[in-house]
Parts: sequence; structure tokens; C-alpha cells
Amino acid sequence: MSDGIDPLVLNILYACMGGLLTLLFMWLGCKVFSHIVNFSIPEQLSNGNQAVGLMIMGMFIGIGTAMGLVIGLGLN
Repeated sequence: MSDGIDPLVLNILYACMGGLLTLLFMWLGCKVFSHIVNFSIPEQLSNGNQAVGLMIMGMFIGIGTAMGLVIGLGLN
């Protein structure tokens, strides 16, 4: 199916789809984690709680790395 599509266009399409999937999984991960903990993440962030900010940062980095590896290894 992808024989007729220019590889440059195909790679750009893969990158866009991968970026959208990564953003979706980061949003979903934040929502799921927000339901697990006993506090409001946005409220704690607005109060300046750096531990919550670092926790969210780590979660986003982990999800982004995992999705990047899955997408990158799937291009074989």
C-alpha cells in the first residue's frame, strides 16, 4: 500500500500520527493518575507544589519515551 507514497511524505505522516498518539496517551495517563491519587493535581500545581510538578514531568517523560520507542521500532 505504501509503495506509491513518497518516503518523505510517509515519514512526515508517521511523525504527525506519533505525536498525536503521544499527546493522547500523556493526557490519558494524567487523567488516570489524577483519579488514583487523593489530591487535585491542578490545585497542587497552582499552590506551587514542586513534588507534584516533578511527578507529572516524570510521567510525561516516561510516556513520551515509551511511545517514541514503540513508534520508532514499528517503522521497520
